[in-house]
Amino acid sequence: MSLLKPFSKLPGLNTANILLVENEEQFQQKLADTVVLQEKTVNVNVRLARSLPLPMENEESRPRIDLVVFIIHLTSELSFQSAETSLNYLDPGYFQGKVCFLVTSARNVSVPPERLVSVRKLAASFHCPLLCAEDQTPEGVTTAAHRLLAILKVAAGLVPMATGLYLSTLTRCTVPSDIDQQNFE
Repeated sequence: MSLLKPFSKLPGLNTANILLVENEEQFQQKLADTVVLQEKTVNVNVRLARSLPLPMENEESRPRIDLVVFIIHLTSELSFQSAETSLNYLDPGYFQGKVCFLVTSARNVSVPPERLVSVRKLAASFHCPLLCAEDQTPEGVTTAAHRLLAILKVAAGLVPMATGLYLSTLTRCTVPSDIDQQNFE
């Protein structure tokens, strides 16, 4: 088991590689298909994984991963735990603008509010963006794909005068100091 490293391989010309990590694989394939269909100017490769670490086989032929997206379903505690465990297998270099969290079911009334707070704290502790997505409608999937593509292009170095680190300082998740009190009156 080795760490996934962002700069261990050279980038491909006009190519961006994204790794979608989701424990339950409900939303992952729909999102992957939409990302590939939406982008026409850049060659986008989508890799799918249930969790990290990635298998050691095929490590030599694996392309450089420009963006790692952890998909967390707020209706599942296991989804959050899997993402939290997988973070241990990323090189610290990824936390310089090459990791983001994508949550689904944020509007679901059956989701305990503490779960969203936990995800926000996790994203804030790693200075990563936190995106919310609607996974039940095609429009929601398309919107999530557009947001990820914008971040992916910057993380892959395909946007002039912008870096993943700069973008992460603008879009990172922050946690207000009073979030632990849970008193929103």
